[in-house]
Amino acid sequence: MIRLKTPIPIEAEMVCGKEEMLAELREVRERTLAFIEETSGRDLSKYTMPHPFLGTLNTYEWFQLIASHEVRHTKQMNEIATSLPKVVANLQK
Repeated sequence: MIRLKTPIPIEAEMVCGKEEMLAELREVRERTLAFIEETSGRDLSKYTMPHPFLGTLNTYEWFQLIASHEVRHTKQMNEIATSLPKVVANLQK
């Protein structure tokens, strides 16, 4: 796994509230799943788009990147959760 830092500085205006961000994430996920279903059986390897660090990726490589990215975020959340004091962890149960 290669860890990279974003070249885009995070600005306060870019960060929304938790519920708004979760809703946006759900919407994008639904659109991605719909796209996958709509294009099932088609060869999408000829469609490409540049990535700022990895060069040009085809559709399947983008899907793999998205999946790997989500796995990394899941691991990060688990790392954070295990490092929380037990008092906080017990309050969430």
